[in-house]
Amino acid sequence: MNTLLDAVRQYTEAHAGKDGVAATSVPGLTTVRACAPSGLIHGIQRPLVCLVLQGSKEVTFGTQSLDFHAGDSLLITADVPTVSQVTRASRAEPYLALVLELDPAIIAELAARIADDAEESGLPVRSERTDDDIAAVALRLVRLLDRPAAVPVLHEHLLRELHYWLLAGRHGVALRRLGAVDSRYRRVARAVALLRAQFSKPVPVANLAEAAGMSVSSLHEHFRAATSLSPLQFQKQLRLIEARRLMVAEGASASSAAFAVGYESVPQFTREYSRLFGQPPVRATQAVRERALTAM
Repeated sequence: MNTLLDAVRQYTEAHAGKDGVAATSVPGLTTVRACAPSGLIHGIQRPLVCLVLQGSKEVTFGTQSLDFHAGDSLLITADVPTVSQVTRASRAEPYLALVLELDPAIIAELAARIADDAEESGLPVRSERTDDDIAAVALRLVRLLDRPAAVPVLHEHLLRELHYWLLAGRHGVALRRLGAVDSRYRRVARAVALLRAQFSKPVPVANLAEAAGMSVSSLHEHFRAATSLSPLQFQKQLRLIEARRLMVAEGASASSAAFAVGYESVPQFTREYSRLFGQPPVRATQAVRERALTAM
C-alpha cells in the first residue's frame, strides 16, 4: 500500500482543489486529501469503493456508524444518505483516499462468470481490509494518469480488472446485487437517476414508479429499503446538499441558493436546512469556510 499511498499523495498535491478533491481523466476516479479533521459532511453517495490510504474517517448511515482507517476499503452499494467526518488527519500526515464510482454494467457482465453461492447481508455500506490485488490495480490506474495519451487506450481494461478483483474478493457478495439486471436495487436506481437529474423540479411519484417499472406502493417500499428515505425525503436532501455547495463553493446567498434548487419559500428552506445541518444557512456556511481556512 505504501507505493499506492505515494502515488496518490503526489497526484493530490499537484491537482487537488481547495476542497481537497482531485478529479482525474479516468471516469469516476478521484483522489481526496484532508489536512485536518473535518466537520460533518452530508451527502447522498452513489455506489462506490473508497480505498483509505492514510488517516481515518467515520461514516454514518441510518443508525449505524463505521470507522475506517489506512488499509481499509469502504464499499457503498446503493444511493444512500451518509454523514461522514475525517477523524484523523494533519498537515504532516493528511487523510488520503482513492475513490471509484462503480459501474453496474461491468459488474453484471463479470458476476455472471464468477460462481458464488454465499448469502449477502444486505447492508449498503460496509468496510473491509483492502485486498492486495485491488491495491495493485489501483496503483496502475493512478500511475496511468501521468501518461495522458495512454489513458483512453488502457483505462477501460484497468477499470474492468479492478471490478473483477472487487467481485472476487471480500466485497464480492455485496456487489452482486448491483449487477442483477432486474433486481429491485437496479430498478430503484432508475428512479434515483431521474430524481438526481430533476431534483430542482417537482417530480410526480408516478413518473418515478414508471421509471422503476413498479407500482407506486412498491416503489415506496423498495425505495426506502434501498436508500432509507422516501422519494420526497431523498429529493429534499439532494436540494439541501446542492444549496450548501452553492453557498460554500460559489458564494451564493441563502435566498439565491434556495430558489436555484427549487424552493419557493426562503423561510421553509431555512427551516429544513437547519434541521438537516444543525445550523441556519448563513451560520453553517461560515463554519464550513472557517474550517477550510484553518486546514490551509
